[in-house]
Amino acid sequence: GAQLVGLTVPDLGATQAFFVDTLGYEKLGEVPDYPAAFLSDGATMITLWQAADPQNAVPFDRRNVIGLHHLALKVGGNDALDQLHETLSAHPDVAIEFAPEALGDGPARHLMCFVPGGIRVEFISVDG
Repeated sequence: GAQLVGLTVPDLGATQAFFVDTLGYEKLGEVPDYPAAFLSDGATMITLWQAADPQNAVPFDRRNVIGLHHLALKVGGNDALDQLHETLSAHPDVAIEFAPEALGDGPARHLMCFVPGGIRVEFISVDG
């Protein structure tokens, strides 16, 4: 079945645009009064919620805040991961934490970044 995750973000429009325009997710629906948007890439469904008071919201700090440490998403292979790294590096609102590198001893590689909205996302190539 599909993986499901919900994320609260400071700018629903900016984060939604990133997932749709940069990562190719499809917008399945929205609840404007909430406000929330529902996105999917066919394997993962992401619900984005707009923070009520973004200016005073506290960014996630993995050492001091309970919550999602990061979101890990699979990509098709090492070539796809390298292409994604180029795309992400060129995006003005993405901060790359580290470029694609080996994940442990295996053939898998990964990169880590912060996407628009400040969510820390790991992209993993699992099939070499």
